[in-house]
Amino acid sequence: MIPYNTDNSPIVLPEFGRNVEGLVKYCCSIEDPEERTECAYALCDMMANLFPELVGENGDRTKIWDQMNIMSGFSLNIDFPCDVITAEKMNPTPERIPYTASSMRYRHYGKNIEKMIETVADMEPSDEKDNLISMIAHHMKKLMLTHNKEGVDDAKILRDLAEYSKGKINLDPSKYLLHEFKEVDIATPGKGKKKKK
Repeated sequence: MIPYNTDNSPIVLPEFGRNVEGLVKYCCSIEDPEERTECAYALCDMMANLFPELVGENGDRTKIWDQMNIMSGFSLNIDFPCDVITAEKMNPTPERIPYTASSMRYRHYGKNIEKMIETVADMEPSDEKDNLISMIAHHMKKLMLTHNKEGVDDAKILRDLAEYSKGKINLDPSKYLLHEFKEVDIATPGKGKKKKK
């Protein structure tokens, strides 16, 4: 009784079919090295005839040897006439991404705020520095408001700014006032309009 394909093991490279893969596995099972090599070359010739698109310029058959090695599960033990693909090359292990282990003082501000404050704190006194400090302080207030909708203490923002800058940016809360931010309801298109009769 002929078995269904669904009963068989999956084909490694379906484009070549089960018969070609079976021949490759048979080739791997030959114990004599010379006979195994002879079988592999004969199989390579057969695949070159069946799949001429795999043959490169000047009769290069590297692609065919690669496919045979893949179908064999990288167990075709012969002296290949060229460098063939290996399991390591086909499934390379990705390099580990170096993650910074530095901790954040206040997560609601994020790491970028810390870096910006460090950069601005080391700048020479200038109007540009003052403008950047103002922009950072107001942005810190916006970030804080996303976590505390009821309101934010400006003095707390300025204390955090001084802490981040290691005292290089020290603003007096009684003199340095931050803008008030309010959430604005975005009108839904078409809402509130009366239909014409």
